[in-house]
Amino acid sequence: MKLKVRNLPIGTGDVVVAVLRDKDATRLDLLPADRVLLKYGHKQVVATVDIIGRVNGATKKDHKKKFICCGEVGLFLEAQYVLGTKSGDVIEIFSEKKPASISYIKKKLEGQRLNKGELYAIIKDITDRNLSETEITYFVAACYLNELSMTEITYLTHAMVNTGNVLKLPQRIVVDKHCIGGVAANRTSMLIVPILAAAGLTVPKTSSRSITSAAGTADTVEVLCPIVFTLSEMKHIVHKVGGCLVWGGAMSLAPSDDKIIQVEHPVSLDPTGQLLASIMAKKKSVGATHVLIDIPVGRGAKITDMKHAETLKQKFNELGRRLGMKIAVIITDGSQPVGNGIGPSLEARDVLWTLKNSSRGSILLKEKSIKMAGIILELTKKVPKGKGINLAREIFESGKAYEKFVQIITAQGGKEIRPDQLRMAKKSYLFTAWKAGTVTHVDNGIMNKIARIAGAPHDQEAGVYLFCHKGTIVRRGDKLFTIHSDNPERLKYAIEIAKKTSGFEIG
Repeated sequence: MKLKVRNLPIGTGDVVVAVLRDKDATRLDLLPADRVLLKYGHKQVVATVDIIGRVNGATKKDHKKKFICCGEVGLFLEAQYVLGTKSGDVIEIFSEKKPASISYIKKKLEGQRLNKGELYAIIKDITDRNLSETEITYFVAACYLNELSMTEITYLTHAMVNTGNVLKLPQRIVVDKHCIGGVAANRTSMLIVPILAAAGLTVPKTSSRSITSAAGTADTVEVLCPIVFTLSEMKHIVHKVGGCLVWGGAMSLAPSDDKIIQVEHPVSLDPTGQLLASIMAKKKSVGATHVLIDIPVGRGAKITDMKHAETLKQKFNELGRRLGMKIAVIITDGSQPVGNGIGPSLEARDVLWTLKNSSRGSILLKEKSIKMAGIILELTKKVPKGKGINLAREIFESGKAYEKFVQIITAQGGKEIRPDQLRMAKKSYLFTAWKAGTVTHVDNGIMNKIARIAGAPHDQEAGVYLFCHKGTIVRRGDKLFTIHSDNPERLKYAIEIAKKTSGFEIG
């Protein structure tokens, strides 16, 4: 069937959508959410169908102005981008069969194992936007209900890598690190990358933006310099200064992973097999040969019990072996925020103070980063076993790590900046200790929530600043934390939440 295009100023951000009138849909025997193949010249794309009918009480004139008419197809922005159509162009439309990958998803829902080709087909269709959000959700649910075997996880990882771009570097050793998340102010990457690059290692570090926290590494780095680059630009930066701190979402590295994460978030589904494949695919796609995995454990963290952490550690080691990568997995204290600032600008200031060896820096952030960098130095055999932490500390405390950090920021289009030059929100509210004692708990989840309500990460200057951590002895009236926000309504709401449950416990 040939239909006239009406370009619609609407986009989904991902899924390709075509809108038909009910009569045209009937002629093609289509129902809502069915698929159609759209052809325009030599270009074509598969789209999901939305169907509209006549609205009671509307005149023909109303329909002509505001609705898709019979003989027309409304194209969302994603379809327009692929086909290059203008309103009034004529395209061909054909009904399209459901992808075979849907039958493989059903197979997994029934508890059966999937082979290499079946998992590749699913991931390829996710990458090519051939599966709807609902269908991807079923795949995630299937992997949650029927755990992936290690063989399936290996196939899934390879599929994620092979359906995206891959960074190819000439170095024999390429290092990377990853934290599985759940800990506030855990900006270790911004310290570890310059330590390792200053030691002569190659560190093509890609990071994500925040999903549920007050800031991701990418959000924090963006306070200091651009983070969005093409793969070739990233390669040039790494070649020039030995490392980078860029956002991975712009380079199509294991792109199916981002789509899977989107559907996992609303119901907090995070199947172990997909977690493993997701992390390792990102590392494999940047050519990493040696990887450190950080699993924080503790009350308020993503992983709360040691047994789960140990199981994850074993699986990461096994998957690394199957992928031909050297892996070191550490289980760390995830029972409280690592740094002092929570929110992009507050965390960036924290990082700068710490890298400059200022007394205002975070001891917890410094020590954790030095320890992790030391493990990677030993993993790559840059130094003998037991000597890594010494070299990492020497590089850090000599100022070489800060110098390398400035080189990386400059190579990414930023410039050296003093911590006190970073803008913070002008409005703030201080919380103090209600009694004397020892701080026994600082809750990651609650502190992140307060910082997000205050406006972080979208408002870079908003967030929370901690004056003490677990184990600090306080007197009544001592400073605990400050909420920062330039939005009076947000600040008011954040204060209300903090008064109900501050996230601090004093014993």
